[in-house]
Amino acid sequence: MVRFENLSKSFWIKGREKVVIDDLNLTLPTGTSLGLLGRNGAGKSTLLDIIAGVQAADRGRVVTDGTMSWPVGFGGSFHLQMTGRQNVRFVARIYGVDTEGLLDFVLDFSELGRMIDSPVKTYSQGMRARLGFGLSMGIKFDTYLVDEVTAVGDASFNAKSQAVFLDRVKGASAIMVSHQMGKLRNFCDAGLVLNNGKLEYFDDLDDAIKRHEELMKKPQKPAY
Repeated sequence: MVRFENLSKSFWIKGREKVVIDDLNLTLPTGTSLGLLGRNGAGKSTLLDIIAGVQAADRGRVVTDGTMSWPVGFGGSFHLQMTGRQNVRFVARIYGVDTEGLLDFVLDFSELGRMIDSPVKTYSQGMRARLGFGLSMGIKFDTYLVDEVTAVGDASFNAKSQAVFLDRVKGASAIMVSHQMGKLRNFCDAGLVLNNGKLEYFDDLDDAIKRHEELMKKPQKPAY
């Protein structure tokens, strides 16, 4: 369960306030995979960051009753001077999971080979995404937060990533941001639409997609 209580977040752009989350009060169901839709700049990634605790809200709070992943693929948790192996060990200690078990999973999943012992600062963006995705899938969370990163390699690796993610969300919830409707339909049951700071919930993902497409046809309000 994820519950938003009077949640608000805004940014100042060229001296004007842009509200991306406006006094949000909503409870999301447990055990459901949700597709989060909205225009570019609507605040989808910001909302995921607030749920994960990566960003702070201006007002209000997020209440959860289970374990919450960081945004899958988020590289902010990596220490760039440390090796991939050292980062995995560090995350394992933070989350209280078996260090060697997590390391074995990430090594097998990420296919980084010897690069696991190189500093993360030497990794390509794709390699960091594979390390981050492997870390996220290696720890069992009650809710997974996913921001456009289920495709992190070639076709074979992408298929493996999707299979692992589908297995994880069988017994968990997920909130996924993607501009690919086919991908959302593969993973999600219901939908959320973020528009002008307001969040709408739909039991049927296709209804959420229809609402999003209707909004996309309307002129966008200027950010400032």
